[in-house]
Amino acid sequence: MATRPITKSSQPVDHWSLAAGLASEEGTVKQYPPDRIRNVALASHGGTGKTSLTEALLYVTHAISRLGRVEDGTTVSDWDPDEHKRRISIILSIIPLEWRDHKINLIDTPGYFDFVGEVHSALRVVDAVLIPMDATVGVEVGTEHVWELAEARDLPRALLVNKMDREHANFAKALASARTAFGNRVVPMQLPIGQEKTFRGYVDVLSGQAYQFTDNGGAEPTSLPDELVPLLDEFRTQLVEAACESDEELTLRYLEGDELSLDELRAGVRAAIASGSLVPLFVSAATSLKGALPLLDAIVDYFPAPGVVRGERNDGQAVELAPDSTGPLAAVVFKTIADPFVGKLSYFRVYSGTLRTDSQVAVPQRGETERIGQLFIVRGKEQTPVGQIGPGDIGAVAKLQVARTGDTLTDPARPLRLAGIEFPEPVFTVAVTPRSKTDLDKMGTALHRILEEDPTLRVARENQTGETLLSGLGESHVQIALDRMARKFGVHVDWSLPRIPYRETISVPVRRVEYKHKKQTGGHGQYGHVFLDLEPLPDAEFEFHETIVGGVVPKQFIPAVEKGVREAMEEGVLAGYPVVNVKVTLVDGSYHSVDSSELSFKIAAAQAFRKGQTAAKPILLEPIMRLRVTVPDAYTGDVMSDLNGKRAQVLGMSPGDNGRTTIEALVPLVEIQRYATELRSLTQGRGTFHTEFSHYQPVPQHLAEAIIQESRARHAAVAS
Repeated sequence: MATRPITKSSQPVDHWSLAAGLASEEGTVKQYPPDRIRNVALASHGGTGKTSLTEALLYVTHAISRLGRVEDGTTVSDWDPDEHKRRISIILSIIPLEWRDHKINLIDTPGYFDFVGEVHSALRVVDAVLIPMDATVGVEVGTEHVWELAEARDLPRALLVNKMDREHANFAKALASARTAFGNRVVPMQLPIGQEKTFRGYVDVLSGQAYQFTDNGGAEPTSLPDELVPLLDEFRTQLVEAACESDEELTLRYLEGDELSLDELRAGVRAAIASGSLVPLFVSAATSLKGALPLLDAIVDYFPAPGVVRGERNDGQAVELAPDSTGPLAAVVFKTIADPFVGKLSYFRVYSGTLRTDSQVAVPQRGETERIGQLFIVRGKEQTPVGQIGPGDIGAVAKLQVARTGDTLTDPARPLRLAGIEFPEPVFTVAVTPRSKTDLDKMGTALHRILEEDPTLRVARENQTGETLLSGLGESHVQIALDRMARKFGVHVDWSLPRIPYRETISVPVRRVEYKHKKQTGGHGQYGHVFLDLEPLPDAEFEFHETIVGGVVPKQFIPAVEKGVREAMEEGVLAGYPVVNVKVTLVDGSYHSVDSSELSFKIAAAQAFRKGQTAAKPILLEPIMRLRVTVPDAYTGDVMSDLNGKRAQVLGMSPGDNGRTTIEALVPLVEIQRYATELRSLTQGRGTFHTEFSHYQPVPQHLAEAIIQESRARHAAVAS
C-alpha cells in the first residue's frame, strides 16, 4: 500500500495551560465517568525509568510541586521504607493523574523478578500496559517477561523508549530490538529529533508535525528535520495501514484513494491498539521532563477506556458487566497492605456498579459478607477520603476482615464473582528461626500478616526437621519480607537454608532379630520378648506382618509390637533420620503371664528393630526432585552442563516453537536449594523452572559420611 494523503491536521495542544487549569482544582476529588478513565500499568525491566517517569508526569500536571528522585528516596510512588533503603521499587503504587478532563490511574510496578507478583496484581486490573525501555539497552529480559504476561491477559500494549537524553542512547537500535522481540506490529508513533545530549523534540508520525520540547514538559511546533522525512514516510504508511485495517469502511476508502481525516485515522489507530494488532512506540527522557505531556496526550487519545468484562453468577452462569454506575456491584481486591496500626489497606477496582462508604458487600469466595468503611483515593502513601468509587475507577478501603487479594466485592442481593489473580509459585525456600521467646510468640501472627500482603509468599512446617519454612520468588524477596516483618511487627528472625529431610532404610534382609525386655521391680515386673524379620521394601514406606503360632505372643500384645517398631522408625541408627521402605514381620517371642504388658512388648519391639537395622546395613536416602527447566535455546548447553554437575539424571529435552527448550531431569534436592539464583545467573534471567517431589534414593557413599557426621554432631549439641 502507498501512503494516502492526510487532511484536517489538528492544532497543537498548549500542554502547560491545560495543566495549570487542572491544578486550580488541587485538593478536590472529582468523579469521572468510565469513558474518561484510563487504567495503565507501568511495567518493564528494572532500571528503565518507570518511577522517574511517574514522578515527571505528576510534576508536569502540577500534582506535586517538587520533582523527587529515586536516588534520594523522595519519589511519590517509592514510599515504602524498604524502597528508600534499596533504591528500587518493591511494591506496586497507585498514582492517579488528571489530564484534559480525564483521570489516568497509573500503577507503577517493580521491575525486578523477585517482586513480579506485584506485576500480576497490577495487570489484573488495568486496561493497557505501558512498557518503558532503556534507550541505551533496548529490550531486556524483564521487558520480555512483562510482554508475555500482558499477552497472556490479552492486554493492549505500548512501548516507550525512555532515557533518550543519555549517553549511548540509540533509537534505531532500541526500535530494532523491539521489533526483533515483538514483531512488526511495533510501530513508532513518535520519532525523536536528536538523541543523547541533542534530544530536543519529536515528530508525530500520524500528523507529520514536528515538535520541540519546552522546559515545562510540553512541546511546541517546529520545522521537520529533512533527515527524518524518509523515516516519517515509512512509519506513517505503516500506521495508516494499521488504522485502516482495524475498520472495514476505512480499508475500502483507503484502497479507493479517498482522503482520510486525522480524526478518522486516530480512531482507527485507537481500535488497532485495543485489538493488539498495533503496538505504538513513543519516546521520552523522563528525568528531564522531555515527552511527558505528549505521552499523557497519547494515553488519553489512544489507550482504551474501561470496557465490558465477564463475570459469573452464583449458579455458574456467565454474565457480561458493563462499566455502568447503576449496574450490579462487582469489584476486585488486587493488593493488600498490612499496617500494624490501622490494619489492612485493600486496593480494589470497580468494574460495575458503585462502591460506597459505610455499605455492606458480599465476598463470594469466602461465603461471607463484609462491611465497607471509609473509602479512599490513594496516591502513593497519601489517602484522600471519598464517599464512593464508580465503575472503572480504582480506590482503597481499610480494615477488611474477610476479603483477601483476588476476592470479589459484590452486592449481597445480586452476587457476582470475577476472576481472581494467578500468582507465580515460589522457587526459593528458607528456614526461619525466631531470635527470642518474644519473637517466637509473635512470629505466627506476623507471618500471617505478611502473607496477606504478599500472596507470592508461602509458609509451611516441615514435620521431620521441625523447621518453619518461608518460600518466595528469590533470595531478595524473602529477605525483604523478613525485614518488613521486623519493621512492621517487631518480630526478628534469622534464616538459613532448610535442612534436607533425609531418610534411612536397610539394604539387606535380616532374620530372627531377638530382643528380650526383662525388668523386675517391687511389684509386677516387665517382660516382653520378640523375634523380628526385617526386609527392604522399595515400593512402600512400611509394612508390618506377624506369623505367630501357638500364641507365643498373645494377640492383645501384637499391636504394641507394631507401635514399638513405628516409634523406633522415627529415628534411625545411622544419623537419626526417619526409617522408611522396610517390611517387619513378628515371627516369634515369649511372654510372662504376670509381667508381660503392652509397654513391655513395645519396648522390646523398638529395641529389636534398632538392633536389626544396625545389622541390615543401613543406608541414607535423599529426596529427589523432578525438575522442569525452560530456557532459550542459546542457554541449553550451559544449563545441561550445570545440571550434570548437580548429579542430575536428565530425562529428556523438548524444543518448543518459541525458541525455548524444556529440560526434564531428576536432581537431588540438596543440589538445587539456590537454583532460582543460579538459573538467573546462567540465563541472564530468561530461564524458568518448576520442581516437585519425585522419590527418595540412596546418597552416594562419599557424600553420606559427611551428612551422617553433621547430623550426629547436631544431635550431640542439642543433647548437651
